[in-house]
Amino acid sequence: MLTDKQRPATPRPGAIARLAAEIAAAQAQQPGLRLLLGHGSGSFGHVVAQRYHVQGGIAADADWWGYAETGAAAAQLNRLVTDACIEAGVPVVSIQPSASARCREGELLRMEDYPIRQALAHDLVPLVYGDVAFDEQRGCTIVSTEAAFSYLASQLHPARIVLVGDVDGVYDADPLADTVARRIARITPATYAQIEGKLSGSHGVDVTGGMLSKVRQMVRLVERGHAGRVHLISGLQPGALAEVLLDPDASRGTLIVGAER
Repeated sequence: MLTDKQRPATPRPGAIARLAAEIAAAQAQQPGLRLLLGHGSGSFGHVVAQRYHVQGGIAADADWWGYAETGAAAAQLNRLVTDACIEAGVPVVSIQPSASARCREGELLRMEDYPIRQALAHDLVPLVYGDVAFDEQRGCTIVSTEAAFSYLASQLHPARIVLVGDVDGVYDADPLADTVARRIARITPATYAQIEGKLSGSHGVDVTGGMLSKVRQMVRLVERGHAGRVHLISGLQPGALAEVLLDPDASRGTLIVGAER
């Protein structure tokens, strides 16, 4: 939601600034709130990655320009987000995933977490983002923010994860295309199979699988005990992010939990 996915390299500066301000407000109201932030590449990285088919890999003897251009596009958006957070008073430290990520067949095997742990220990806010990465089999691939979160959650075991997008949670159809789509308020590993077939990809260009991929990864996280819960909300609703950061039980969006409570 930080970019217009229908238009290449088009940020939403107002949305970026407002969300940064909401994060700052939540930290001010709850001193000691430790956060790890992340954002996708939106219409910056995704559009370029699709043009060069970076997600599927590049042969060893092929032109690697697409890898470089995709990484540069992702970093361009990250710079905008970093600057907005600093201006709002959030002490973010940008962490470039491709600097340490190692993948195999599109799966993130490992990523250096020492800088992230150190940032958190010093009351800083590490900021990761969707990025390119080298891949042992494909040559290269894309590491989505959810993939980075999934790996880091297995190392850091956060109490919860909040995913912010265009729509208010998970729906049984694309709410941007179907006016009668219904929101699914709660998902558990036991109920996921019942709704998997109703999920579709994102509205707009997304080379990392859209909503289906996001929900699948998050269900797997809570099922394995790597995160206590996952909350999916809309960032287009002013105040929603700050509310959820301060209240884990806020009745917004969709909540993914390991078991019924």
